[in-house]
Amino acid sequence: MTADTTHTPQDVTPSDGASDRVLEVTDLKVHIPVRMGMRKVTVKAVDGVSFTLERGRTLGVVGESGCGKSTTARAVMRLEEPTNGSVRLLGKDITHLSGEALRSMRRHCQMVFQDPYSALNPRLTVGQIVAEPMQAQGMNRADITARVEELLDLVGLQPRHRNAFPHQFSGGQRQRIGTARALSTHPEVLILDEPVSALDVSVQAQVVNLFRDLQEQFEMGMIFISHDLSVVRHVSDDVVVMYLGQIVERGPAEAVLSTPHHPYTEALISAAPGHDDGGERRQRIVLTGEVPSPVDPPAGCRFRSRCWKATPECEQPPPLAVPEGGTHEVACFHPAL
Repeated sequence: MTADTTHTPQDVTPSDGASDRVLEVTDLKVHIPVRMGMRKVTVKAVDGVSFTLERGRTLGVVGESGCGKSTTARAVMRLEEPTNGSVRLLGKDITHLSGEALRSMRRHCQMVFQDPYSALNPRLTVGQIVAEPMQAQGMNRADITARVEELLDLVGLQPRHRNAFPHQFSGGQRQRIGTARALSTHPEVLILDEPVSALDVSVQAQVVNLFRDLQEQFEMGMIFISHDLSVVRHVSDDVVVMYLGQIVERGPAEAVLSTPHHPYTEALISAAPGHDDGGERRQRIVLTGEVPSPVDPPAGCRFRSRCWKATPECEQPPPLAVPEGGTHEVACFHPAL
């Protein structure tokens, strides 16, 4: 790396021979206290999420709005404080890091945010935006200047763009600027939070292909959060499906999206435009009832209040496991096989 490698003893830089597993999240919880009128309540935004990410692989995270996808990503980045559980980056626990150790950690794990219009500081030039993370890591000015030009070229922008401001660019170009900023510290983990949802359809494919090319070039582990199941299928090696703060299904992307075991995943896929299974259209599943509140989620299976397969057994928490005859893990007492 070009960056200065002198850090505190708490630095998360991996030792030689480190595992290909770059990120391990175990029983992660983010409970947020809020006030509702005169009452203080707790929103269980993320409630016991576990997954791993290997170098060079992409983990897709899907689920409807409010299920906890983005909060999980922000907790991994330590932009939200975890209430419980652990996050291990490159084999080292980063859950309780602070100060210089936390700043050092962030050079290994970077994030591209959903809205390219609000994610960039309008008062800074493109060159200043891309340089910010490197300045925070203590790189010298000459190395930063050279690295900014290298990064702009890498994401398909011109060196002359370094003196322009964000408002002078389209949404796709702004997302490329955000990507250049995220790559500036040579991260091993790149988190992409709905990176193409705010872009025109004609631009989405270009940005998605850019992420894939960059991953292949730098062998990063990527977490790709999206509502678009076709994009998730295209970019992901593995997929987790979240509902109301918990993972309900997890496994290889093709297995989960082609042969879903959980009723919620079935409904999610059936609602996607152009959904199909081997060329045959799936029957549309229309869910009834309201999404329960994360303040007071149902006991047991959280999907049972909207599930057409629910039985009294579902009042107990289902384990996330591979059912007999199944291809991947599912948290359901009545999986579709």
